[in-house]
Amino acid sequence: MGKRILLTALAICLSCLLAACQGQNPPPDESRPVEETVELTVWGAEEDQALLEQIFASFQAHYAGQADFRITYQPQSESNCKDVLLGDLEGGADVFAFADDQVAALAAAGGLDPIADETAIRSAALPAAVEAASVGNTLYAYPLTADNGYFLYYNKAYFTDEDVGSLERMLEAAAQAEKLVTMDWSSAWYVYAFFGNTGLEVGLNEDGITNYCTWNSTDGSIRGVDVARAMLDIAASPAFSSRTDQEFLEGVRDGTVAAGISGVWNAVALEELWGSNLGAAKLPTFTCGGRQVQMASFSGCKLIGVNAYSRHTDWAARLAEWITSEENQRLRFEVRGQGPANVNAANSPEVQSAPAIAALLEQSNYSQLQRVGGKFWDPVTEFATSMAQGNPSGASLQTQLDRMVEGVTAR
Repeated sequence: MGKRILLTALAICLSCLLAACQGQNPPPDESRPVEETVELTVWGAEEDQALLEQIFASFQAHYAGQADFRITYQPQSESNCKDVLLGDLEGGADVFAFADDQVAALAAAGGLDPIADETAIRSAALPAAVEAASVGNTLYAYPLTADNGYFLYYNKAYFTDEDVGSLERMLEAAAQAEKLVTMDWSSAWYVYAFFGNTGLEVGLNEDGITNYCTWNSTDGSIRGVDVARAMLDIAASPAFSSRTDQEFLEGVRDGTVAAGISGVWNAVALEELWGSNLGAAKLPTFTCGGRQVQMASFSGCKLIGVNAYSRHTDWAARLAEWITSEENQRLRFEVRGQGPANVNAANSPEVQSAPAIAALLEQSNYSQLQRVGGKFWDPVTEFATSMAQGNPSGASLQTQLDRMVEGVTAR
């Protein structure tokens, strides 16, 4: 009897405990990680939007379950990324594309989060790209492309191999065919081509901000006025037209343009337009001071940086590395025709056989890494615009050169 009462009491106690447990929430499953929300803003060229969104999708698929990613793309020119970012570092993009000539200023302002795993990036990228992404011995950005330069595109239907070796011959052939040869003289980046191999110099001073420039020199075998006169002679040709990259493509589409100086970013579009007639070569020579001078070019790389003020620098770095991976640099070449900075991608048969890449490599023998301060651009553009218009003011060429150099070297 006593044993039966005891068992009954135990049963009642167990029932009460079970009822109490059923009224409570179950304990959390500590083995299942809690996903954090990672919001990242990415700045890139407007033309890269579709490509970047494809890369974002593969990144999110690869890291699925590790975080709740919310990646936002915003168009931003790579050429003035530095100025926009430094205007509001804390409110700027977490990840951004920029031209390599901005890396020193961004690093000095504390805007770039240095790369933690330098060894892996250094071994994967071309040496020139690593140099372009570094300040001193510190790697500050992820190399994206090694093709930020320019060369000659031409339609083989109008020019022979001999023609494209000389700008004067090209202008003669184009004039006979009633076609145009274009180059953007509203951009100081391209105008460097006329001064770069003349012995006249421009570059950064040791402060990394101001410039030195001898483009107005009255000494030497080629003087500043010799270059100015050569530019006026070119501008006077009925077959020459100073046009932007966009206007160059528009001219190709409407059939008025047969050649132009541009970069790899136009390779895909030009291949579609000219097909088997597409030709690409180093820049031609031009007549200056009574001799043939090989046109020069600025060169450089496009980089991906991580904002040191990002709330998610670790994830931002992973995304930057993903964007610049070998696989995605191959994809970028396939979609945009841009030359990879990754060693394996750059040495692939597809890249090595591309006419635009071959022309860029040939032109690299006459190029200089772009290293000029911000005061370089406007004075040179003003001078070149005057030359493109045939010097409408009639002002002395030496006076205009002096004014240009004064602006370039201003402190």
